[in-house]
This record gives sequence, C-alpha cells and structure tokens, in this order.
Amino acid sequence: MEYTKALHIEPGNAICYSGFREGQNPGGVYPSYEEVKEDLLILENHWKYLRLYDCDEHTDIVLDVIRKEKLDFKVMLGAYIVAEANNYGCPWGGGSYSEEQLEKNKRTNGTQIEKLIHLANQFPDIIFALSAGNEACVDWTDHYVPVDSVIKYVKMIKKGAKQPVTFCENYLPWLDKLKDLVEAVDFISIHTYPVWEYKNIHEALEYTKQNYYAVADTYPHKPVVITEAGWTTFSNGKGICPSNVSEEHQNIYYNDLVTWSAEASILTFVFEAFDEPWKGSPEAHEPEKHWGLFKVDRTPKLVMAKLLAKEGTN
Repeated sequence: MEYTKALHIEPGNAICYSGFREGQNPGGVYPSYEEVKEDLLILENHWKYLRLYDCDEHTDIVLDVIRKEKLDFKVMLGAYIVAEANNYGCPWGGGSYSEEQLEKNKRTNGTQIEKLIHLANQFPDIIFALSAGNEACVDWTDHYVPVDSVIKYVKMIKKGAKQPVTFCENYLPWLDKLKDLVEAVDFISIHTYPVWEYKNIHEALEYTKQNYYAVADTYPHKPVVITEAGWTTFSNGKGICPSNVSEEHQNIYYNDLVTWSAEASILTFVFEAFDEPWKGSPEAHEPEKHWGLFKVDRTPKLVMAKLLAKEGTN
C-alpha cells in the first residue's frame, strides 16, 4: 500500500525541523518568529514536508509562520511523551524516576495529546499527519512509555482528530514489541541510522533498505514511512567512529537516500535540517549536535552547498 494513498498527499521531499539556535533549547529560550521565518524560507525551496516533534512554543510559532507567510509546507506533528515507567537499562542514565514523577509525567502526556488534537483541528490545512510520540518504546530510551499507553494515546488522537495517526520509533521494535500497536496506527513510522550501527558509508543505503523492507514486508497491509534517516558530520568517538563521519559522508548518504526514496515512492524525512548545539554531552564533537544539513549559523554544509551551486548553474 503506497503512503500517498493512505495519507492523501503528493510525493515530495521531507525533512525534520528543530529551529533551536545557540543559547536556545526546549523549555528554555525559544526561536523567535523572525528566526523561524528565516529557517523556513531557507527550507521552502527544497522540502515540502516538515516533521515537528513536540506540541510546544516552537511548534506554535512554526505553524503561525507557515499560515501568516503563506508558505507551502505540510507538517507531520508529534506529541512528545515522557517517561511513564523506569528504564534502568538506559545506557546514558536518566531512565530512573520516582513514582511521584512518573504520575506527574502521565498527566503531562495527557496534556500533550490534548494539545496535539487541538492543533490538528486548528491547522487542518497544514498538519497532514499526527504522531503519538517519539522513540519512547525502544530499549535504550530515557523516556520509556509502555506500549499499552502508546496504543491508548493513538486511540485518543484518532477519536479527536481527522488526520492519520502514527508513532515514530526505531525500526527494530516494530518487528516484535510493537506488533499490537501496528493495528492501532494508520501507518508505521521507522527510524534508521546505519552510522549508529557501525555501517560504513558504502554499506549505508543497503542497510537502510534492509531496515525498511524488514518492517514493510512484515506488515504489507500498512504503509511505512521513514521519519528519521541521516548522517552526522562529527563524532567524539563514543558509539560512532570519527573516521566514519564527515560532510563528504553526509553528502553521499543524503543523495543515495533521496534518490532511492523517490524511485521507491517512500516518504522519507531526512534528519535534520539544522545542527542542534543544545543536544547531548557538552563535548564539541558530540554526534547528536551535528546531524544538520546546515550548520547552526545557517550556513550550508557540503551537501547543501553542492545542491545550491547546482541550482545556481541551471
């Protein structure tokens, strides 16, 4: 089943967007209207679909900019759900919470789901799909939410909004842990990161294909979308070999990924539009900070510099 039929959308390029700049972060200082407008004007010539992760102030501004500036974007909007159970196996810590905090988190999640539904109904011309959460069921998450809770949230969203509903997660849990969730969602959303699984750049696209078809072939009755796939440009050596990342590697993977996605008619959200300095450890080469196709100062990395130069010669 093609995603275009299930989601009622036209084929097009898609990208994950988080607009936080130096000194900004979720829950702290948010980008201004003008900063978001600047970002979206950079992105509008290359991508039709944006993925937003959270129903926060940043999302409010993005939707406001798209509507007021009459920009031609369609948005997949997610609710960011936080831990409802402890995950003591979280490799970087932070997976342990008091019972009081977990109960508070459940109330917070309910509020997120309610706002997701509200925004979906407020911006039906912009928001084309909804996600009940992001990477909350995988073994290594620090915000673990039981599958039964995710299913409950999916059903709440479907009852309150008209857009198709999904849940964004690494490809692997979909093959087993999330089988019950498959029947609740309208389409499956997977994340695939060959560089985190020790694949070199020459193995990368083939590995992404394997990840995708492992899920798609298991559930032929459900459309499958890739909601995250990308290549970081720096690493501190913790989990990713520094010699396996660079702007040259990112350029190769991006072009291979986009070409295959178009040929196979797969909606693929590239991760990520801009570098995110607030993420991960304080180390300068922390890989979580460097997935952007643009640097945090909005200058293009190699992949975008080449695309812009090519467009300039046409």
